[in-house]
Amino acid sequence: MTDFDPEKFEDKYANYFPELQRAYKNAFETMNDEFDSSLIHGVDQQILNESEPFYEDGDFSVQLPENPAERLTAVEIDDDELDAVLDRYVDEIEGELRRVFGVEA
Repeated sequence: MTDFDPEKFEDKYANYFPELQRAYKNAFETMNDEFDSSLIHGVDQQILNESEPFYEDGDFSVQLPENPAERLTAVEIDDDELDAVLDRYVDEIEGELRRVFGVEA
């Protein structure tokens, strides 16, 4: 577990890049085990590649890019189903960020 400094998270890619990669990879593996792999790969490569993790008010959050459904061209999926998968995926990433950095919600 990494010694987490919220102030250093403001420059997260310089200070915590390996930890961010680990959290996203762990979330990807969990999601890939539970959902269709082509869907999860598409979401990972076409939506989450532009997501942004934040640490505010004692917890992590992940901001998705605008219009995620329009970004996903690798697979066809109903918007409501995609929203549910994205909600679950974001929850998984946020949980992994808390675990990797040792932060309790």
